[in-house]
Amino acid sequence: MGSAPSMLTQYDIEEVQEHCNKLFSQQEIVSLYRRFCQLDRNAKGFISADEFLSVPEFAMNPLSQRLLRMVDGLNFKDFVAFLSAFSTKASAQQKIELIFKVYDSDRNGKVSFKDMLEVLRDLSGQFMSEEQREQVLSQVLEEAGYRKDSYLTLYDFFKVFSRSDLKMYVEVPVD
Repeated sequence: MGSAPSMLTQYDIEEVQEHCNKLFSQQEIVSLYRRFCQLDRNAKGFISADEFLSVPEFAMNPLSQRLLRMVDGLNFKDFVAFLSAFSTKASAQQKIELIFKVYDSDRNGKVSFKDMLEVLRDLSGQFMSEEQREQVLSQVLEEAGYRKDSYLTLYDFFKVFSRSDLKMYVEVPVD
């Protein structure tokens, strides 16, 4: 499994299944491996940010730059683990952890008002003014019991998102 063009053995498939908490079937893992090899154009055994950007759906995502920081240089096993949060079988905890990582771009374990504002800016583009974004975000934080100067931890994300029926409708196409 070290170099991308090699074939997956049964052991490799089972190892990847364990690594992603069995959220993908063996057939899905083989399919994801084929896709990984297509993306890994230079057969280095990992996918670079530029290779990820070759996927139109990824490149068009308003959060693509944030996601790139999370996925640049992933080997196949970690690629599947990353995608597992998008599986219909993934737990709410796995989905919330991914969302937290998107917001915590500096990886300090805390999400500030500024971090949230940056994500909102990425998502809203020119459709909202900076003042509107700050107002909306301040109101959302206040309704959730936080202030503008609060730092949210992963635990806070669990608390906030557990109040809602979190659904990630992004699917990983598997042949």
